[in-house]
Amino acid sequence: MDFQHRVGSKIGSGGVASQSESNRDRRERLRKLALETIDLNKDPYFMKNHLGTYECKLCLTLHNNEASYNLIGSYLAHTQGKKHQQNLARRAAKDAKDAPAQPALEKARVDVKQFVKIGRPGYKVTKQYNHEAGQQSLLFQIDYLEIVDGITPRHRFMSAYEQRIEPPNKQWQYLLFAAEPYETIAFKIPSREIDKSDDKLWTQWNKESKQFFLQIHFKADTKQQPNRSITQSAIIPNQRNIPSQNPLNPYNAH
Repeated sequence: MDFQHRVGSKIGSGGVASQSESNRDRRERLRKLALETIDLNKDPYFMKNHLGTYECKLCLTLHNNEASYNLIGSYLAHTQGKKHQQNLARRAAKDAKDAPAQPALEKARVDVKQFVKIGRPGYKVTKQYNHEAGQQSLLFQIDYLEIVDGITPRHRFMSAYEQRIEPPNKQWQYLLFAAEPYETIAFKIPSREIDKSDDKLWTQWNKESKQFFLQIHFKADTKQQPNRSITQSAIIPNQRNIPSQNPLNPYNAH
């Protein structure tokens, strides 16, 4: 908008625009904005009548400027006005009210089984050592005498960073056992790699005695295997040479 050359204003200074000039400038800005964002081919309320002028079927307004450029510009400026926006909101509310209620898609319902916890199950842990493979193992026996019919005990390994009971320590991991209606119990075991071969990691659920068995083997650390070779310098005369015990086996008899 040109703010110069008005009565009472100096050359090079901007004068105060009148109300009509401000409205004209606002309509021009709205028209340019609408030209960039609105596609008249997709406007359901834009109509050209037999006289060559444009009408708004929503607001029942007629846009009959002289030039065709101003015809479209007048309608686009009208679409950004308060009256057209209010009528759009009323029409959307009416369509939403008259539209039939669409049935919501039913989600697959999963029945959540709720049980009253009766406490912790009895358990027994046996420490074992495989001399042939040089592996340490643990055998867990969990007694679920009051287990719910049709439920099989479950187990999983949990890292120290998943639990929220103790401060995380990367040297430990946890082995969890769960079966309804008993509370979930966990055992703190060393954070060593588990041998998951079929004959090293196995489970068994005895339905008659209601006992769950799980055996795990830790992989042998070849870097820390003791050197059992006895050199000539290590032989002491008149004494019996006893092989050194495996320092990785904490279950050797003393």
